[in-house]
Amino acid sequence: MKDTKLIRTLEAFLEWGGMRREIICLVISGAALIISIFDLLPLPFDAAWAAILLCGIPILLEAFIGLITEFDIRADVLVSIALIASVIIGEDFAAGEVAFIMQLGALLEDVTVAKARAGIERLVHLTPQTARVISGQTETLIPAGEVKVGDVLRVLPGETVPVDGVILSGQTSINQAIMTGESLPVDKEAGDEVKSGTVNQFGSFDMKAERVGEDSSIQRMIRLVQSADAGKAKIVGIADRWATWIVVIALSAAALTWLFTGEIIRAVTILVVFCPCALVLATPTAIMAAIGNATKHGFLVREGDALERLAAVTGIAFDKTGTLTEGTPRVVETQSVMDGLSGEELFALAAAAEKRSEHPLGKAVVNCYQEKTGKTPGDPEQFSMVPGRGVMVQAEGRQILAGNRELLEENGVPVEASLMNRAGTCLEQGCTVIYLALDGKAAGFLALADTLRPESAGMIRKLQDLGVRPVLLTGDHVSAANAIAAKLGIREVYAGCLPEDKLEHIGTYRKENGPVCMIGDGINDAPALKKADVGIAMGGVGSDIAVDAADIALVDDEVKELPHLFALSRRMMFTIKCNLTFSMALNFLAIILAITGILNPVVGALVHNAGSVLVIVNSAILLKWKKRDL
Repeated sequence: MKDTKLIRTLEAFLEWGGMRREIICLVISGAALIISIFDLLPLPFDAAWAAILLCGIPILLEAFIGLITEFDIRADVLVSIALIASVIIGEDFAAGEVAFIMQLGALLEDVTVAKARAGIERLVHLTPQTARVISGQTETLIPAGEVKVGDVLRVLPGETVPVDGVILSGQTSINQAIMTGESLPVDKEAGDEVKSGTVNQFGSFDMKAERVGEDSSIQRMIRLVQSADAGKAKIVGIADRWATWIVVIALSAAALTWLFTGEIIRAVTILVVFCPCALVLATPTAIMAAIGNATKHGFLVREGDALERLAAVTGIAFDKTGTLTEGTPRVVETQSVMDGLSGEELFALAAAAEKRSEHPLGKAVVNCYQEKTGKTPGDPEQFSMVPGRGVMVQAEGRQILAGNRELLEENGVPVEASLMNRAGTCLEQGCTVIYLALDGKAAGFLALADTLRPESAGMIRKLQDLGVRPVLLTGDHVSAANAIAAKLGIREVYAGCLPEDKLEHIGTYRKENGPVCMIGDGINDAPALKKADVGIAMGGVGSDIAVDAADIALVDDEVKELPHLFALSRRMMFTIKCNLTFSMALNFLAIILAITGILNPVVGALVHNAGSVLVIVNSAILLKWKKRDL
């Protein structure tokens, strides 16, 4: 028990002040080492002791805690031995310099692996708080957590659906983006399922609760996000990974040298030059430089080892809406089947009919009309909205119906086969169709679709050139998914995916093909973003929860930069390997010189310090690196 309390006290001491304390200690220690080597101040003690105490003590404590709690031999064990040995023989500057370099490497590593996770809390805030329970003629507002299976609930326009269930009466349009990522709302009526967390946009409806509490869709998604990254591998620093062998080799070499030469200073020099300073700096400096490069190209790297994982990725799974596409519906085709009525005139009548509509499709029609013509549609004289169907208006002296096929049929307007065939072609391409009728006769239709980003096709092609396999995971309909995939040259498509489906596909891909990256923008993408080896969120149009769940955020949504990010990650790994090779070669050369007595502890410290500087310079080249053919 006492040992446990001691360990906790030491850990609390190390955590006190955090990164700010580390920076202050490094600044003071650096100044102290300069004073020591140039003897700038007449002090009664060596100024290097400031570095020994401020930077060395945390290293000693870390080594002690690791050995006591887990018998974990890490790089700081060898550093501690070198520090103590240097102090014992009076080589204070060597001890201070080693402590300073090691703490500098630790600070860089802390910066690169810093995490900022707030996604779970934000997702929890989306959970509906209240529900309207209907009992006879009485409507009672209760906490959503108290809803029971079988309760009849009423959901008003603009409210969030509190639990999963089935609509009993009423017609409406539901925004299901939180679950499916679909850019367009879905019309619902009696008998259709609705899920918790989705938003009722228009008509009120009554529903029967079927899955409540922890079984509801929104709660299941929260659990998915919380657990999705549990199996994601965390990369261990290369110096710590090889620490046991480094310690054994260093101690053996030092002991044998002391045994055969009888000179302890040579043994201490071996321990000093064998300190893995350059080895510790090899990875974090390259990662920091690569992160700086990525930032210039619009990427915010939120996880320090994300680029290291990205270099091994063989496939990338794309969400469709808002990632490969603009995420907003646009009118892509107008078809008139009425004699004397042109497509432009049909478009104008449709814009006038939808002018007062609050439906996203209606707003899209009006916006597209204004962008195309520069005109404002006329005001309807009478306006009536039919939830789940469309609108009925009187405009320009004509009776206009604009909505789905059911709206026309329910108002006695026959829909001819030729019109259905033309609309069917658009539906097969993933479009949403708004049918129009004038004065009781079918007039034509408007087709709306989520349009591709202009840069998407080129980006996919460049990723394929890099050997990265694209996969499309979307909650949208099969027809829409296939149409987009065909335009982009993506062969592997999974449509109609809920969050758990995307999670399953990511897991399957990892098992069968290796590391995979996921890029998305919606709340429904959050579990998959966490499950993937690397998650990339669209930072501009994406939800805050998707960004918080991801390792990397694409701040300005310029997907054309994705190939650069992949190439940069691979170049970073090449730089790291070069740094490691150089640092190890320098260490072994310095050991040979130390064994022969050519190097003393101070010169040895300066030699391996020079190696650390060269590693940093080599890493800094990554700051401006760019692959020429991308």
